[in-house]
Amino acid sequence: MNKEKYTLQEVTTPAVEREWLDLPKRIYKGNRNWVCPLDVDVLEVFDPKRNELFADGEAIRWVVRDARGEVVGRIAAFYNREKAAIEEQPTGGCGFFESIEDQEVADTLFDAARMWLASRGMEAMDGPVNFGQRRDWWGLLVEGYEFQPLYKNPYNPPYYKDLFENYGFRNYFNQHSFIWRVNNSEANKQIFARAERLYTVPGYRVENIDMKNLEEAAENFRVIYNKAWALFSGVKPMTQEEALQMVHEMKPIIDPNIIFFAYFNDEPIGFFITVPDLNRLIGKFNGKFGVWQKLRLMWDLKVRKSCDRIFGVIFGITPEFHGKGVESAIMVKYYEFLELTKNPYKTMELAWIGDFNPVMNRMIETYVCATRHKVHTTYRYLFDRTKEFHRCPRLGVKRRE
Repeated sequence: MNKEKYTLQEVTTPAVEREWLDLPKRIYKGNRNWVCPLDVDVLEVFDPKRNELFADGEAIRWVVRDARGEVVGRIAAFYNREKAAIEEQPTGGCGFFESIEDQEVADTLFDAARMWLASRGMEAMDGPVNFGQRRDWWGLLVEGYEFQPLYKNPYNPPYYKDLFENYGFRNYFNQHSFIWRVNNSEANKQIFARAERLYTVPGYRVENIDMKNLEEAAENFRVIYNKAWALFSGVKPMTQEEALQMVHEMKPIIDPNIIFFAYFNDEPIGFFITVPDLNRLIGKFNGKFGVWQKLRLMWDLKVRKSCDRIFGVIFGITPEFHGKGVESAIMVKYYEFLELTKNPYKTMELAWIGDFNPVMNRMIETYVCATRHKVHTTYRYLFDRTKEFHRCPRLGVKRRE
C-alpha cells in the first residue's frame, strides 16, 4: 500500500466513530434510492451490552484516509466462535463496507479484515455480512439498484461488486427479493384457485395474529420456525425466550392486519410475518432517532398511515405442508385486506430467499405469485488460496466432511 496515499486507522474514539458512521452520507449523496440507516441501529451491532455474539466473539472497525486526511473507506470485521465452528472451515465476517471507487482502498480494508480474522484462527471470511441476525445488512446488492432498499437491508453502488470480486471473493450464495403487487389479477386468480383446493380438506384455517395473546403467537412462531428454518446453514433453533423477545421488540410497529398464521387441526403450520417498511418513513431523519424522531415515526405510522409498502420479515411453512396451497391461502388473506379494505399499502416485498433453497424460491414464485426484483450476494473469501471453493450447500443436502 502506498502509505502516503492511503492510511488505515482503527475506530477507537467517538470522533472517528462519527466519521465511520457519516461516510455513507458522502458516498450516496444525490442517490434518491438510498435511505440513511439509523445510527442507533448500526451502533447496536457493535455494543457488547446489546449484541450477544460478543459473549464468544469480537468485532473491530477501521477507516481509510486519503492524503488529505479525509475518510474514503470503512469496514468492520467480526467473528463468533460458535457460528464460525459450524462452517466448512472456521469463518468470520466483514461488513458495513463503504468505499470510493478505488480498488486500492477496498484492498486495504479487505486486507485488514483478513489478517485480523486470521490472527483469531479464522480460515475464511464472508462479506458483506452482519455481526448479528442474517435478516439485517446481509449481502451485496448486485441487481435492483433502481429500487429503494427495505429497512436494514443493504444498498450499495454497482461498482462494489467489482471491488469484492477483484479482491478474490467468490459467490457463496445469492439472496433473492420478491415483490407482490395487489392489483396483479392473473396472480390473484391462481392463489384463489389453490386456496379453494386447500379448503376442500377440513381442518385448515388462516388467521391474523392475536395481539391479546402474544405469548401464544410467539410459541406458534417458534414451532413453525424451528421446523421450517432450522435446517438452514448457520441457523440455530429458536428458544422460547428468543421468540418472545422478538415479538415484543416488534410490537410498536406491528399492524395485526398484515401478520397471518396458518393452522391444520389447530396445529400451527405456517406464518407470514410482515410489517410496514420503516424505510419509507425514516429517510428524513438523516440517521438520528431521538425523542422527536420517535414521535414523528409513530405519528406517520399509526396516525397518518403514510407507509405504502409492506416488508416481509419472514415467511415459513413446515416442510410437510409445502406445495399444498397453504402459501396461497395466506396470500388470499392479504389480497382480501389490501384490495377490499381501506389501507395505505400498495406493494409487499419479501427479502432474503436464498438460492440454496430452491423449494422456497419456487413456492414464492408459484404459490405466492411474487416477482423477483432484487438480488444480493453473500461472498466468501478462503484465506488458503489453494483450497477448493464450495458454494453453500442446498437446503437438505449434507455438508462435505
